Amino acid sequence: MKKISIAIDGPASSGKSTVAKLLAKDYGYIYIDTGAMYRALTYIALKKKVDINNETALDNLLKKLSITFKQEENGQRIFVNKKEVTNDIRLPNVTNNVSTLSVHKKVRATMVKLQKNYGKHDGLIMDGRDIGTVVLPNAQVKIFLVASVLERAKRRFKENQKKGILTDFDTLKEEIKQRDFLDSTRKVSPLMQAKDASLLDTTGLNIAEAVERIKKIVNEKINN
Repeated sequence: MKKISIAIDGPASSGKSTVAKLLAKDYGYIYIDTGAMYRALTYIALKKKVDINNETALDNLLKKLSITFKQEENGQRIFVNKKEVTNDIRLPNVTNNVSTLSVHKKVRATMVKLQKNYGKHDGLIMDGRDIGTVVLPNAQVKIFLVASVLERAKRRFKENQKKGILTDFDTLKEEIKQRDFLDSTRKVSPLMQAKDASLLDTTGLNIAEAVERIKKIVNEKINN
């Protein structure tokens, strides 16, 4: 199969990162987790006590950071200035602040530049909120993943349990609803389905089924 660019977008916990990692492994592609980039900035900002609402301060901080990925057998590791932050960026405090940070125009502009540098070559999969609409508008395949709030809350709850992160299920549902609202209503690069993206509802699908559905879409796009 010829190497192409695949953009995967969708709301929080819709399964983007999980399926993207598996597809990248199966296809031998590079995987770029753009959500992890925003989480990394959020984590460092909170750690350094930089105001999440201060757009200029956040952008200046981002320009001093080197965010890198390392793919290993057990999964992808994320580093900021060569220090691993893989688990730190998944903490509830980061999750609850990342959408607020992501609305800033300057921050998104700098992030998009970094992401576009990653996406200069085919043979990669990138997932996030605005990949098909802003970062990789010319991607040969665009997927927009959705799932019910209840389904996504269940996934995040199980994920947190495995990591030893204690969260209340009902609180988790409300946090996901709030993230959906913030992501879809922000003025800069809001979460939305690209006109040429294929919609896939993963509610009730396991990971293997979701991956196979996407592979089918990819094969049809390539053959056409």
